[in-house]
Amino acid sequence: MAMENIYSTWVEIDLGAIEYNVRYVRDLSGVEVMAIVKANAYGHGALPVAQAALQGGATWCGVAQIEEALELRGAGLDCPILLLGYTPAGGMLDAINHRISMTVWNYEQVEKASALAVNTGASALLHLKVDTGMGRLGVPPQETLALAEHITNTPGVVLEGLFTHFARADELDKTPSDHQEDIFRTVILKLEQMGLRPPLVHAANSAASLTRPSAHFNLVRLGIAMYGLHPSPECPTPESFHRALTWKTVLSQVKVLPAGSGVSYGHEYITQNNERVGTIPAGYADGFRRTPGNYVLVGGRRVPVIGRVCMDQILVQLDEVPEAQAGDTVILLGEQEGCRITAEDIAEVWGTINYEVVCAIGARAPRINM
Repeated sequence: MAMENIYSTWVEIDLGAIEYNVRYVRDLSGVEVMAIVKANAYGHGALPVAQAALQGGATWCGVAQIEEALELRGAGLDCPILLLGYTPAGGMLDAINHRISMTVWNYEQVEKASALAVNTGASALLHLKVDTGMGRLGVPPQETLALAEHITNTPGVVLEGLFTHFARADELDKTPSDHQEDIFRTVILKLEQMGLRPPLVHAANSAASLTRPSAHFNLVRLGIAMYGLHPSPECPTPESFHRALTWKTVLSQVKVLPAGSGVSYGHEYITQNNERVGTIPAGYADGFRRTPGNYVLVGGRRVPVIGRVCMDQILVQLDEVPEAQAGDTVILLGEQEGCRITAEDIAEVWGTINYEVVCAIGARAPRINM
């Protein structure tokens, strides 16, 4: 049965693209790769993306919340998983029991993890995060050595990793990242001198994985680039990278409205002549914003969205595609007959970044793995 006869709006995920992009970065960096699959793998589907990434050579997965890690474990994913963000006290026991590595940055976290681990007879796997200039989570560099020593001497916990995060690695100006890397290297050196350097040291996000070999250490964290999306306009992915996501829908109706007809709520658009107007069964509930200037692909051509985007429907002007008819496939994000709308194109219209575009695609649009 044709896809159009099953779904009104759906997302197709090219898992082969995920595999290829991971393999490229693994070979480029020469170190282990952590596939970042937080936020439902940036809207692509966490479990199948994680599996594809591992098939492509990744050895770790990274998430932001304990719920995400537990979902992967519950689905049978057995690889090492790092919870990159905050672990609530009530979630630490689950993390320990399911071998989920936790990020820490203060003594209270270490003591709580220790008490739980000792009580269960298991080990709490910890990655110490150093704030070298992001200003978010992390221990100040000057306090890192003492905390690392404390972790090493605390029962039930294992200092498995040390990491930091670049704030501006996707910019042309390398100075800020140079500064962060220098701070991090100083910390590493002092830990080595004290015999406290953990097995894993990581700093590179997607941008740094592609452009900063000096920051690869022995693990890189591959996020946005794994999906074939650019870390930023100044830091594009290699030309050979494959985009993994295509967002599709259909024309549910095509009709001619006479001149002077109001279109959608508020009649912000009024037809000037007899106009062919198509209705699409997707809207802002699916993540398609009510921003002026939207367009979609019909018949391999860009056509403008007219009137207000509704919760569940969009209207488009089809005069330039006279052959369009109900049931035709519409591309919201992706390629059709040689014409393409990228996440970056949409982000420009919406005044945001490609990350937000794909992460915001609604859960009611099924992800179809190709």
